[in-house]
Amino acid sequence: MDKQIFPRVAVGGVIFKDENVLLVKRSNPPAKDMWAIPGGKILPGETMHEALQREIREETGLQIKPMEVVYVFDVIEYDDQKQISFHYVIIDFLCELSGGSLKAGDDAQAVKWFSKSDLNKYPVNEKTLNLLKNKLSNWS
Repeated sequence: MDKQIFPRVAVGGVIFKDENVLLVKRSNPPAKDMWAIPGGKILPGETMHEALQREIREETGLQIKPMEVVYVFDVIEYDDQKQISFHYVIIDFLCELSGGSLKAGDDAQAVKWFSKSDLNKYPVNEKTLNLLKNKLSNWS
């Protein structure tokens, strides 16, 4: 019997400091081993903002205040038999940094503040690049 895959909702936090954006090197799919916006799944009973604050704290050690939604997209990946392995609807929020100490944790292999020029030097997830280069064109 085929397993049923339902879309899961996840959130991401776009955090800037001194004209740099915070990215994490992901340990798990989607975008495993690539640099991406930090975030993760919303747990049952959590609001989007609660999930975002928890995920950012777990992955980066930072505390944030979620602001407005800046990007919404799907991530659908297939296995070798062309069956859906997972489907996420991801909502990225612009966030204000409010505290904490930067440290990779949870499912982040590493965390790093990226300048615009750094984006070409590392394997950055395609959706993250689209967000930063096209959706946030006012990023200085």
